[in-house]
Amino acid sequence: MNRVIPGLALALCWLFLLLQCSVAFFAVILFIGLAIGAYEYGKMVLAHESFLEPAILAFLAILPVLSSFFIPFLGVSGGLTLAFLLLSFWTLATYKQGLNSLHFFSECSLCLLWVGFLGAHLLLIRTLPEGHYWLLILTGITAGSDSGAYYTGRAFGKNKLSPLISPNKTIEGALGGIMTGMVVASLLAVLLLQTVPWIFLLFSAFVLGVVGICGDLVESVIKRTTGTKDSGTILGGHGGILDRADSMLFAAPVLYYLLLAAS
Repeated sequence: MNRVIPGLALALCWLFLLLQCSVAFFAVILFIGLAIGAYEYGKMVLAHESFLEPAILAFLAILPVLSSFFIPFLGVSGGLTLAFLLLSFWTLATYKQGLNSLHFFSECSLCLLWVGFLGAHLLLIRTLPEGHYWLLILTGITAGSDSGAYYTGRAFGKNKLSPLISPNKTIEGALGGIMTGMVVASLLAVLLLQTVPWIFLLFSAFVLGVVGICGDLVESVIKRTTGTKDSGTILGGHGGILDRADSMLFAAPVLYYLLLAAS
């Protein structure tokens, strides 16, 4: 029950956010969610007992989405550039003997790219025609792939997908997850879209399923390297924001540029 109830509440809130709320309200919630995710990342890779460093990193990480919403002519790239420059100044200002500043700079730069830059594409998708529906389809693909991979892997999994990173994941589970994501995407598209571009939809669902697995494994690398079980505890039995959004963060920019290419 510690997973079921938070999971249902999270799903209902996400549905309400996409179907009933304005782009501006969605942006506010995204600011908060990405900031929490970046803070979780900072707690994993920086000083575990510190508040200030992860908080500063969280502020820098949301600059791409803030720039995209408030300063459209700068967009996501302008926000990322500003965040990178501020991180550079921060690294130089805190440089001292005995501190691996390159390690610090590299770890923080990953957060800017992963949480900030990739996450900002969720807002870009929301601003597209039928963008709220495509975000629901993206959610269905990532959630369906995750569930499909779990149950298919339990039933048929024999060959390890990446035993050093995530020993429980199998090739059979990954294939089952990708197929489940394609099925869920098809069902949602029939319900939500006026015209279903079937070739584009199935191709995109397949690609997003593969990319989502990559995102999940990347977070596993971070957690394994830092000795962390979950990125956070804000979602109860579901862990932290990054535990739920790792696949979506990787898949969002791919979907955005696929939609632009198809328009």
